[in-house]
Amino acid sequence: MEACDDGRLVELAQNGDRAAFSTLLERHYSAIYKLAYRWSGLKEDAEEVAQDVCVKLAGAINGYRGEAAFSSWLYGITLNAARDFHRKKTSRDQREDTAWDLDQFQAASGNPENSLFASMIRRCIALLPDSLRMAVLLVHGEGFNHLQAGEAQQCAEGTISWRLSEARKHLTTCLDMGDRS
Repeated sequence: MEACDDGRLVELAQNGDRAAFSTLLERHYSAIYKLAYRWSGLKEDAEEVAQDVCVKLAGAINGYRGEAAFSSWLYGITLNAARDFHRKKTSRDQREDTAWDLDQFQAASGNPENSLFASMIRRCIALLPDSLRMAVLLVHGEGFNHLQAGEAQQCAEGTISWRLSEARKHLTTCLDMGDRS
C-alpha cells in the first residue's frame, strides 16, 4: 500500500479501504502536526488539532474531488481545524506567540537583539488577521508557492499574493510601533 500515490489511496479510502486511509494518515500526519504546531506554538494544542484533523478526515475524504493536490486539500482542513480550535480556546488578544522558525533572524551567538527582534516578529504575526496569517504560514513557513497556498486556502493565486502584500504592510507597521516602545 505504501507504493500507491495519494490519488490512488484516496480512491481506495473513499471506497471503504481502511488500510488505504491508514496509509494516508501515516504519510501525512507529520505535516498535519507541523502545521498545527506552527499555528499554535504549543505541543499539546498541536496534538489535539492533529487528532481532530484525523477524525475530520474520515468524514471529509469523500468530499475530495482531486481539483487540487491531496496535500493542499489536507492543509486547508488542517488550517481550518487549527483556526477553529484556537478561536474556541482563546481570543485574539490573548494569542501572542506562534512557533515560527526564525533562526535566520538569530545569530549563532544568541545575540539578544536578534532574539528580541524574532520575538517581535512572532508577536506581530500572531496579531495578523487569520487569512493573512495563513498565507504567511503556508508560503514562508511551509514553503508553498502562491498557487499551492491558494489551493490550501481555497482561493485564487492572486488572492494569496494580495494577502502577503497586506501582511507585509501590517508587519512593517507593527514592527515600527515596537521600535518606538
